[in-house]
Amino acid sequence: MTIQLTDPTTAPTYASTPFQRFIESLLFDPRDAVFVRLWLKSIALVAPVIVLTYLYFSWWLAPVVFAFQVAWMAPPVILMLHDTMHRPFFKRWRIMNRVVPYSMSGLFGIPTAYMEHHVAMHHSENNLRADLSSTMRYDRDNFLHWLHYVGKFLLLWQFPLASYLIKKGRSPYAIRAIASDLVHMLAIAALCFVNWQATVVCFVLPYVAVRFAMMAGNWGQHAFLDPSRPGDSYANSITCINAAYNARCFNDGYHIGHHVKQNRHWTELPQDFLDNLERYKKEQCVVFHGVDFFMVSVLLWTRQYGFLAKRFVRMPGDERTDAEIISFLKARTRAISDDVPEGLVVNA
Repeated sequence: MTIQLTDPTTAPTYASTPFQRFIESLLFDPRDAVFVRLWLKSIALVAPVIVLTYLYFSWWLAPVVFAFQVAWMAPPVILMLHDTMHRPFFKRWRIMNRVVPYSMSGLFGIPTAYMEHHVAMHHSENNLRADLSSTMRYDRDNFLHWLHYVGKFLLLWQFPLASYLIKKGRSPYAIRAIASDLVHMLAIAALCFVNWQATVVCFVLPYVAVRFAMMAGNWGQHAFLDPSRPGDSYANSITCINAAYNARCFNDGYHIGHHVKQNRHWTELPQDFLDNLERYKKEQCVVFHGVDFFMVSVLLWTRQYGFLAKRFVRMPGDERTDAEIISFLKARTRAISDDVPEGLVVNA
């Protein structure tokens, strides 16, 4: 079987105008000009919508505002922040390395402690038990387990994260994580006195919905675990190829390749996958085509293993039947007891 990819392998290119050359002069990598333009576009489009919502609020328009702000605009912005926290971004005007993520957190409800949680904790622990977003203890095809998982995160993430970072000698990260989220919540509370209905639609709902979405994505990304080596990125992550989501969100579907080398540029992930097909086959990696992490989560909650088997990518030489793939996938979604040794973080 020949695997062909349709996911992007180059960053968008722009005319060599003075503005474009200025943007590139600020950056470590000129390929990241797309992120600066996305940041500017997000402010130009979303900020006026929020202002108009405050001035002319209507519950009839609230679903439209939410769909535009959260469902359409937020996903690529979240992945922009994800990519730029893993690689050097601004080499000049370095204050922009803070301005960009905090301004996007304000507009879209993205956690202000995204970097502290994701880079300083999640990648360090690689979904093992010390990872506060670990999926190990849950049956990943059980919706009630998912509700417990996301509820625990929504209600209890701040202080466990701060405690973790302090224990790891990263107290400045802990202070920044707690302080930034506190400021974020206080700002939302203050805006309630201006117009509480508009604040609910433009800030409270995005604050909650984005966290739900991010945890649904993480659930799918780390749904299929090999209990004999749960700390190995090849055995605890999945990859989703040829999905529309990859074109919109900077190849986020290549999660195995990202965990193996977290600072790999998003444009290089598809070729890395093709270059390592034999390794993916040897490691029995879970790869799907035409679906994204969120769809994987929903398909698991509804136990649509037959559909997942149809979307499962067989590496060259893999002759397993759909029934065998279903059995393989089901075995990978079972909760891993605390009695089972978790091993070490490997290939991360």
